[in-house]
Amino acid sequence: MTLDYPERQLGGIDLRTDVPHSARMYDYYLDGKNNFPPDRKAAELVLAEFPQARTVARQNRDFLRRATRFLAAHVGIRQFLDVGTGIPTSPNLHEVAQAVSPAARVVYADNDPIVLAHARALLTSHPEGATAYLDANLLDPARILGSDEVRDTLDLTHPVGLSLIAVLHFLPDDVDPHGIVVALLDGLPAGSYLTLTHATGDFARAQADQAAAVYRARGIPAQTRSRAEVECFFDGLEPVAPGVTVAHRWRPDAAGAAKAPGRDGGTLTDAEVSCYAGVGRKP
Repeated sequence: MTLDYPERQLGGIDLRTDVPHSARMYDYYLDGKNNFPPDRKAAELVLAEFPQARTVARQNRDFLRRATRFLAAHVGIRQFLDVGTGIPTSPNLHEVAQAVSPAARVVYADNDPIVLAHARALLTSHPEGATAYLDANLLDPARILGSDEVRDTLDLTHPVGLSLIAVLHFLPDDVDPHGIVVALLDGLPAGSYLTLTHATGDFARAQADQAAAVYRARGIPAQTRSRAEVECFFDGLEPVAPGVTVAHRWRPDAAGAAKAPGRDGGTLTDAEVSCYAGVGRKP
């Protein structure tokens, strides 16, 4: 049976709510409120096959916060480009960076109408810093780097933190995701950093494959990759220790990300997180 919900309007933007959307499904995993019945139905189908999906989403967010704090506090990065932003979930990247340095500047880029509708939440910058939102597709890195938003907000003669969080697993091999990452990095100066996360089936192959199949059956490309494949995105970069690792094991903070409770009350397992994360520096 096909679910038929009317289009709704948010912030003057018409949204298709009769079909599931990856950003709204992700919002559902995070217990957000910006999702509709088809999103929840599809997400529950994923959870039936891959019950750790909520844990993956939460560990993605925790890694983003830790990596951003690391770049802002320990490396001195003061400007960030976040591509594939997704629905705002506080604390957003600019909130983390500006908590370290109020003068930090951030450009968010996404081409999903649901994200554009919520872009105001991404623009509440500290008065000393700046944020901008760019409606652009990750598949067009030249459009992103050449945009007014990037040019007016960031100084590309100084290092930039490029964030690609939970987005590359929605790019199949035939669109050349590695070439897209290279093109974005080529437009950034030496001393810039790449931060990314990527879903994997290395620890729960059958479950991950079934979850990806749920997405693809609804017209959402999804492809898990191995650790070696994720490491290829960092070719030519200097890895930040501990390199590409399961997200909760990347520099866990005092809150004990690597010791967060799993579904059975014990320590989180790699299979429950099923997501690689890494940070690399452009020499």
